[in-house]
Amino acid sequence: MNRQEAIDRARDYFLSEDRHYGCAETSLMVLSHAFGLPNAEDSSPALALNGGVAWSGGICGAISGAAMAVGRLAATRIDDYEETKRVTRRIIVRHMDDFRREFGDVNCRSLIGIDISTDEGHAAFIEGKSWHTICMSQLEFTIGQLLELQHEQAWNDMLQQIAGLE
Repeated sequence: MNRQEAIDRARDYFLSEDRHYGCAETSLMVLSHAFGLPNAEDSSPALALNGGVAWSGGICGAISGAAMAVGRLAATRIDDYEETKRVTRRIIVRHMDDFRREFGDVNCRSLIGIDISTDEGHAAFIEGKSWHTICMSQLEFTIGQLLELQHEQAWNDMLQQIAGLE
């Protein structure tokens, strides 16, 4: 899957009129498809991760969903469980650093400027459609940055880079 196909798929999921999929579900499904993982359409593991875990404003759901997909990918490529965890953490820490540089924070509430844990805040968020712009740009950044891991060479390059950081 190329970058444009991945972004188009993310837009189809995330910007649908029924607002069926949130940020975490979208990044999990798009990256799972790109990585060729089984059950890529199953968004259920990410259901409670939207809005920074249950709309609490914590870590951006785009990052959380992507972390799940990267973990699943790592588990298919690395036999040792502890090594799988270490590599997944390092990839996601690196992504979070890049995300923070790009957007100024990694926490949903700070990124969108609204407390969506309240009925009023969530309604304002949906009605204001900032999710169309703010959240979509964060999804595009996350998917775009991690998408290349689908290729063996990019995966191996990433492993070499994170090994050099230790």
